[in-house]
Amino acid sequence: LWSHAPYRSDFLPGGLEELFHAAEETGAAWVYGDTRDLLESGPRERPLCAYQEGSIRDDFDFGPFSLVRTAAAREALEKTGGLLRTRFSGLYDLRLRISQFSLPRRVEKVLSQERLLDTRASGKKQFDYVSPRAREIQKEREEVATAWLKRTGAWIPCPGRTLAEEEIEDRPVLASVIIPFRNRARTVGDALKSALSQETDFPFNVLAVDNHSTDGGGEVLKEIAASDGRLLPIVPKERGLGIGGCWNLALRSEKCGTFAVQLDSDDVYADTHTLQKMVDKLREGPFAMVVGAYRLVDMEGNEIPPGVVDHREWTDDNGPNNLLRVHGVGAPRAFARKIAAEIGFPDVSYGEDYAMALRISREYWIGRIWEPVYLCRRWEGNSDADLDPADLARKHFYKDGLRTEEIRARRRLGTHGR
Repeated sequence: LWSHAPYRSDFLPGGLEELFHAAEETGAAWVYGDTRDLLESGPRERPLCAYQEGSIRDDFDFGPFSLVRTAAAREALEKTGGLLRTRFSGLYDLRLRISQFSLPRRVEKVLSQERLLDTRASGKKQFDYVSPRAREIQKEREEVATAWLKRTGAWIPCPGRTLAEEEIEDRPVLASVIIPFRNRARTVGDALKSALSQETDFPFNVLAVDNHSTDGGGEVLKEIAASDGRLLPIVPKERGLGIGGCWNLALRSEKCGTFAVQLDSDDVYADTHTLQKMVDKLREGPFAMVVGAYRLVDMEGNEIPPGVVDHREWTDDNGPNNLLRVHGVGAPRAFARKIAAEIGFPDVSYGEDYAMALRISREYWIGRIWEPVYLCRRWEGNSDADLDPADLARKHFYKDGLRTEEIRARRRLGTHGR
């Protein structure tokens, strides 16, 4: 019995017995159950994710307790050669080794309760792993995850290839800044003006996809577009598109440039040279995708922790493999239009960028810019500002599904089939 939260958690009546019963009934090597958080405001249920093959992220939430079958753990260690020598990652390594032969099993019932020490909103916790203080731990976790990918045949050699000449198109403009939004009247004007203020040595336009806003955001777009012909509004014919669907609409527009560069409707570029830097890097490879670094700020532009997020966990020699372990690739993101349009974003509003990065990195070399060229503005209206536990579990489950599909696709390639 593993206690992940010692001294501040306990089982509900009958909870431990139910965990044992589930292990006996299913024969699973690792069993865990839903829990509830004890907060000052009262108890709150915390449903957990079902474990998938792609659940290899090191922050998977098992709740306060896991029941592990000793014989299965010993057998997994014997078959895989034993744990790596690590300071912080022994349990993570053990979990991945066991999961090669038996996936952990979730009991969909609240069996325990935990007094939380960290009550920060989800929007603040999500940046913990990119903190420089966590870099030593992250390197260890990368080593453990990479070893698992190699053992299971899902590791790919890095870096991938650069663009072929025929994959670089001749389009109406060299670059398009793509800004999808819905109900962002407070922030979209800043994003549009930031995009239009870019100083470049090439022609560009701005494709703003208004996903049927009802808060006046569409009027903000129309007003700015009336004074600058480079700003091209797009309104989908259908309703209910996700951010990914809006991106697909812009990418397939005849007005879209050779390269497509992201700017979220909450955010702004760091200065007037961001677009030039992103496109220069795309042409340098030439790359199918380029990712920059960003600075976390409040709505007044003041830096807030953790400050600059540059995703240094990415390296050319292992980044595409390590991407399967972490939550994101960074921002801003820029793409060769032809490649992104052919792949297509999933029509969702969470994880669509991660899905694209996974797919591109399977085949192509992703270029990086390590200086902060983007300001990620945090405010109460951010879509990920404060997710409730059930919503957070659903989003994690979706991303784990993306990882599962990508792992299986890479396994089909084989280590030399790229």
